[in-house]
Amino acid sequence: MDINFVIVIFLIGFIGSFISGMVGIGGSIVKYPMLLYLPPLFGLAAFSAHEVSGISAVQVFFATIGGVWAYRKSGYLNKTLIFYMGISILIGSFLGGFGSKMMSEGTINVVYGVLAALAAVMMFVPKKGIDDVPIDQVTFNKWLAAALALVIGIGSGIVGAAGAFLLVPIMLVVLKIPTRMTIASSLAITLISSIGSTLGKITAGQVELIPSIIMVIASLIASPLGAKMGQKMNTKILQVILALLILATAIKIWVDIL
Repeated sequence: MDINFVIVIFLIGFIGSFISGMVGIGGSIVKYPMLLYLPPLFGLAAFSAHEVSGISAVQVFFATIGGVWAYRKSGYLNKTLIFYMGISILIGSFLGGFGSKMMSEGTINVVYGVLAALAAVMMFVPKKGIDDVPIDQVTFNKWLAAALALVIGIGSGIVGAAGAFLLVPIMLVVLKIPTRMTIASSLAITLISSIGSTLGKITAGQVELIPSIIMVIASLIASPLGAKMGQKMNTKILQVILALLILATAIKIWVDIL
């Protein structure tokens, strides 16, 4: 390990976590491909898909803690939504995280590519009027939310991504949750999810300690900064940023798979 390694890993963690706090995702949609492809470009050893998913799982846990803390007094954290989706995604993510050790690296990348493609398509579905509902009058189908979260948890646990990149479009498009409430609540749900996927990855022996520590430090600095900026930005801009991030990642993953 040298200073170049520390700088590259820290910057990957910082950029991903800043975006995580700003748009309500765990950041793996950005950090997964960055960890996979950037180190070799700087002459550093490449991580395997298993190592990347393990590092991502641990880092997401700490990034979402920072984001939720920044939103704690905002009024956008929907406790009922967090409870129903959080419990379901926790169960699913642990099953997916532990079961991933029986899958090949190619299969893990395909799962990630499928999830990213689905999320990208959903982000471009029109979401008219969802931000016109007052936050104290938001309603949703609790059992549909729980069922969707279980499926997301299993898939996201496999890739160590905590599932927020699928949670956000589902909350916006299917459950019709307003954008700022979606961002805040998805961070809390992702925090719960990351407990399951992190424990699963640790149990499977897929976590690299030093890179994970560097990423965690970056997360705790950058995620609250991103959350503060996200609270001040126009909701349409936030949706466009997330849609473009997910689309770019889906294209990159599938180009490499094919």
